[in-house]
Amino acid sequence: MNANDPFVLGDISLSSRLFIGTGKYGADGLIPAVAEASGSQVITVAMRRVDKPASQKDSATPGQASQNILTHIPGHMRLLPNTSGARNAEEAVRLARLARAAGCGDWIKIEVISDTRHLLPDGYETAKATEILAKEGFTVLPYINPDLYVARACVEAGAAAVMPLGAPIGTNRGLRTKEMIAILIEELDLPVIVDAGIGRPSQACEAMEMGAAACLVNTAIASASDPVAMARAFGEAVRAGRNAWLSGPGFVRGMAAGAEASSPLTGFLR
Repeated sequence: MNANDPFVLGDISLSSRLFIGTGKYGADGLIPAVAEASGSQVITVAMRRVDKPASQKDSATPGQASQNILTHIPGHMRLLPNTSGARNAEEAVRLARLARAAGCGDWIKIEVISDTRHLLPDGYETAKATEILAKEGFTVLPYINPDLYVARACVEAGAAAVMPLGAPIGTNRGLRTKEMIAILIEELDLPVIVDAGIGRPSQACEAMEMGAAACLVNTAIASASDPVAMARAFGEAVRAGRNAWLSGPGFVRGMAAGAEASSPLTGFLR
């Protein structure tokens, strides 16, 4: 990544604009190698996979073996706990506070989803949770549909960035919401991080070429035949897309205007 182009989020300066996840791997032991190959500095983890502090553990399940995902996350990475499983703002706020109490820091990705079929985020409850947590000092990154009004509500609520979906979560279908994401990039002063649905490195590159600040990719890496190689490919694609955007892509000539030679034509050869 261009050293002169840091991504500042909250009070942290990042050199990588690829965020990765921790779900769906065949073995959690793959995560350190994936993280290294990707070059990512930020990793999201569902709070339901993190051990609670001893004082908050459920006494009804004594003796259960710990499945704490944090043991597989490299120490240099910035944790982005998420509130996956929350069905309303109240549950999301509770999970965020648990994340802070568990030592996961004060960055939080808000996911509020009550739709169990399409897994689409609830904009109203998301903005509500964002406002509460921003006032408590969290760096809040809400996961939203790419709806301008929902995005503006999250901005007004104190979000540090917005995370619109490219396609329904876990589908690998790509940038199905491309036009709507482009509107958010154009209209908002906050960073736009494309999250969910990206299935190929070329799609992450396209999102970055549009002016997205970053991409979060999980399923496309975790479900690949070689997750480590795929993580490396995504890291390269995000860098290429960002560099292309910084370079100022040339204009697109309409078909009605005909073609235009790249070298001047002074006459045809005879």
